[in-house]
Amino acid sequence: MKKDVMPVLVNIGFGNMVSASRVITIVTPGSAPMKRLRDEARKRGKLVDATEGRRTRSIIVTDSDHVILSALQPETITQRFTGRDQED
Repeated sequence: MKKDVMPVLVNIGFGNMVSASRVITIVTPGSAPMKRLRDEARKRGKLVDATEGRRTRSIIVTDSDHVILSALQPETITQRFTGRDQED
């Protein structure tokens, strides 16, 4: 019998969570290619804005081709990923 496994969720700011196993990359939003990525995701309906109205400081890309905007720095989100791994 297969046991149900809960996904590991990582807080990306303001109580918003993302499944750690679905994240491909976390990047800074400043470059032109990242701005295009954000615009294209918006057109496809795959953009998730988790900034709560604040400045976008990181862009998270998932394996489902969703693009998630966060107000946290990429380093902060990365520390939350690695902190979770160290606790397990």
